[in-house]
Amino acid sequence: MNACPCGTGRAYAACCGRYHAGEAAPDAEALMRSRYSAFVLRDAAYLRASWHPDTRPAELGVEDGPDAHTVWLDLSVKRHRVTGPDAAEVEFVARYRVGGGSAVRLHERSRFVRIEGRWYYLDGDHPRS
Repeated sequence: MNACPCGTGRAYAACCGRYHAGEAAPDAEALMRSRYSAFVLRDAAYLRASWHPDTRPAELGVEDGPDAHTVWLDLSVKRHRVTGPDAAEVEFVARYRVGGGSAVRLHERSRFVRIEGRWYYLDGDHPRS
């Protein structure tokens, strides 16, 4: 794989690939981008590991559930905002398609927390677009 799915234009290995391999993301935006790439690549293990245990669902469905037929099209980060010493928000729009259906726009404002030097996805809301 050459280009990283997250849309930075960098090579996967130099971008999200290093976080998927175990390196800690330096900030919430990098973690969010790496999670998007994990959805594209159906890397359920990384998604679970980067999801805060208090809010992580038991099943993700990216490998063999209903989301296994999702094709992620692109990602646009709108804003990254530090909200505290170990907290941040990332607002983004991701587009995806399920099967042969029309493209769907997912607009989310995600919250992240840093625990012992590692960022975790906590939760998100969907502002009206």
